[in-house]
Amino acid sequence: MSFRILGTGSGLPSLCKTNDDLAKIMDTDDEWIRTRTGIEERRICGEETITDLAELAAKRALEDSGVTAEELDLIICATLSGDYITPSMACVLQARIGAKCPAFDLNAACTGFLYAMDVATGYFARNPKMKILIVAAEAISKLVDWRERNTSVIFADGAGAVVLGEGEDLLAIRLTAKGNTHALAAPNVSGNCPFRKESELEPFLQMDGKEVFRFAVSSMCRDIKTVMKLAGVTGEEIDYVLPHQANMRILDSAIGRLDIDGEKFLTNINCRGNTSAAAVPLLLDEVNKAGTLKKGNLLAMSSFGGGLTTGACILRWSK
Repeated sequence: MSFRILGTGSGLPSLCKTNDDLAKIMDTDDEWIRTRTGIEERRICGEETITDLAELAAKRALEDSGVTAEELDLIICATLSGDYITPSMACVLQARIGAKCPAFDLNAACTGFLYAMDVATGYFARNPKMKILIVAAEAISKLVDWRERNTSVIFADGAGAVVLGEGEDLLAIRLTAKGNTHALAAPNVSGNCPFRKESELEPFLQMDGKEVFRFAVSSMCRDIKTVMKLAGVTGEEIDYVLPHQANMRILDSAIGRLDIDGEKFLTNINCRGNTSAAAVPLLLDEVNKAGTLKKGNLLAMSSFGGGLTTGACILRWSK
């Protein structure tokens, strides 16, 4: 038992910052950022909180699905940057939208949306009549060090959501994890306990770009090939690929190694940046609302991120 996607939604901050804007506050320029990442602009939380964006995405997904908040049986939020350590973003969101169901957060970094979909399949196996809301929302802008350019020019903020209902559209899914605190990590708050040794880690996201690049390209190719085999489909049968919007160089390298036409890879990284767990559902909502997707389309999704975690799936679009 799997599910089908009943509706999609997204939420973006109103504040848009171009590469030229970043060049005014750090040692970088538009050409340096574009040639290395493919990013031209990104949205950053200014007045809005990440919970505000999650609420907007959730309400839009519910409207698109025709499901009310009161009908929801479960809310899963994929995030590593909620406004609170506790309560969870999912619990705060539950109150905001007027739902009454159980709610919890899941942290698999950039792969969080795919992890959440896999978790949802377990609930549908127990009760196929459920209605589940998944919201992936991230404000990575508050985790990066804005004094340096290696990570701050890449990451951005946003939220994407889906409402899931009874169906059999998830044809295959694969998740992996390989514990690693070197390639991509952000320390938690250290507090001020007088009996504790002060942390030597700076409270910012740290990334080994070369290691992440190698990991991302190899895992994306491996995972997509695996789920295609599990689903019994070929690259020619795939209509669209929705990859994690991490870096255009990563995507270009992976496309060259996969037996799927490069024109089938959908991207919005040029104007959205890397929104971590929100990247894939945000892209999904944009192409859904644009009318790009047609009923019966076969979609491949792929993500990779801190953990290190990876995930990929094959999904039939039946909305």
